[in-house]
Amino acid sequence: MNIKKMTAKNDYPIKVVQFGEGNFLRAFVDYFIDIANEKGVFGGGIAIVKPISFGSLDAFREQNNLYTVVLRGKENGEVINSSRVITSVRKVLDCKDDFDEYMALARLDTLRFVVSNTTEAGIVLDEKDHLDGLPETYPGKLTKFLYERYNAFSDDKEKGLVILPVELIENNGGKLKDCVLALSKIWDLPQEFINWVEGNNVFCSTLVDRIVTGYPRGYADKVCAELGYEDKLVDIGEPFGLWVIESKKDISEELPFDKIGLPVVFTDDQKPYRERKVRVLNGAHTSSVLAGYLYGLDIVRDCMYDEVMGKFVRKVVNEEIVPQVNLPIDEVKAFASSVFERFENPFIDHALLSISLNSVSKWKARVLPSFKDYYKNNGKLPKLITFSFAALLAFYSSNDLRDDGLYAKRPDGDEYVIHDDKAVLEFFAENTSTPGFIEKVCKNTAFWGEDMTKYEGFAETVSAFYADIRNDIKSALSEVIK
Repeated sequence: MNIKKMTAKNDYPIKVVQFGEGNFLRAFVDYFIDIANEKGVFGGGIAIVKPISFGSLDAFREQNNLYTVVLRGKENGEVINSSRVITSVRKVLDCKDDFDEYMALARLDTLRFVVSNTTEAGIVLDEKDHLDGLPETYPGKLTKFLYERYNAFSDDKEKGLVILPVELIENNGGKLKDCVLALSKIWDLPQEFINWVEGNNVFCSTLVDRIVTGYPRGYADKVCAELGYEDKLVDIGEPFGLWVIESKKDISEELPFDKIGLPVVFTDDQKPYRERKVRVLNGAHTSSVLAGYLYGLDIVRDCMYDEVMGKFVRKVVNEEIVPQVNLPIDEVKAFASSVFERFENPFIDHALLSISLNSVSKWKARVLPSFKDYYKNNGKLPKLITFSFAALLAFYSSNDLRDDGLYAKRPDGDEYVIHDDKAVLEFFAENTSTPGFIEKVCKNTAFWGEDMTKYEGFAETVSAFYADIRNDIKSALSEVIK
């Protein structure tokens, strides 16, 4: 049976234009809006715009824009395996092939929000972009869209839009606004329009968090059999979700998601939440996966259920990372607990080697800030974070640099390939077996942005941990968590 025969379609007026038809937005924003419609607090439909030529919208049309979101994982100690048919999408179109229909969306009286996920590279200023026809870049498309709306409503101050980019770059709303204003000037658009953009449109910066694996390739038949119908757009994600929305204007009454229990936070400063995510979730990964891989494990879940590695992950997060985050401690502890549940997700096999990509820059961005704050606040080295630095060095220790990466071996002899910037791999290949290797790494300001030997006892402690790890990783881990 097809999904079209399972669910009645809504007829809500279009309030949202969404640039991007990908898995994340469908299992996150569109999912939230669907629940808000059901609860009677939003009452709006979505028009999805495919911003690039790649991909097809045929499945949407075949299924009357209906699809299923399946959330699988652990939440509050319980295994979750839920499904929901999403009915919030009213229209799906290609902005190039359906150009006139796309531009007509800008003239909709009911339109209030623009959402986008055009990848991190989507919010870029291309001064060569053009106003005629369809602009190439997403900022160009949005600028032309806003100009069409401005002209359609004779610069009506009430017809400005709330713009919610979820691209994973810091200050995404501010950067998108800067691009729109820059293009407006390059295209010599009226100053009155520029004033309208600045004064009557709200560009929000957002932080989003949910693992979405998308269409279950390889086991879609099994998923659809469990659902009881065929769905070519079924979208798989984890139960955890978080949407932090930063704006100068309070828009919480227009998007009352938090009022119905959805994980949405409205704030005038998202920085603490970004710091929390980077330090706790990403920091937990980066501080543990390399040691875990050398220890003999392959996926995140196995680390959490292993007696030694599980204790290491929880201790480094709870004792050395969480206390350094600039938010109420109970709130950060609760977030850390949710991170542990996510790592234990029985439905997602998150490979340690995948997470190990570019670990040098990741350690600097995700772990070093917690290291520095711990050292400042406690006057001593954070033992487990320092151990994670030594594990990074042990993981990268090899002279075997080839075209496709730096080849190294686990203690059991299994070969693995390290992927990082060329300069990083060349450094380790050239220095791993040389005298003073540990000190050379610690002093490499190109890696860490500073000389790590300035922290008293750091190089000596790293050297001792490194020797222990190279000698017997299992004994080293068991000893460090005591």
